[in-house]
Amino acid sequence: MRSLQRDARNFARHKHEQAMEAGQLVAVRLLCGFDLEDALHAGGEARLKLVERIERLLERERLKGLRRHWSYDLNRHIALKQARDRLREPASSLCPGPA
Repeated sequence: MRSLQRDARNFARHKHEQAMEAGQLVAVRLLCGFDLEDALHAGGEARLKLVERIERLLERERLKGLRRHWSYDLNRHIALKQARDRLREPASSLCPGPA
């Protein structure tokens, strides 16, 4: 019975992670105009430019929040930060080698 509960928890966690991943992919596509999957597999210089682009958008969003601008969106701010953090991860952690 315990293995069934463990399997159910793992399944629910996996589905939640997939939903979060899909949300990030859509958010980055809508906010930044590029595909996050391609960006995660990009090389050093291209990846650095994408991170800088997201950081500029993140700074603009932060300033909107500080000024209490009507178009500020906390969810957009969070999505940008998550995308930036994922792009900053080392490429080795994104594409594990053969086990």
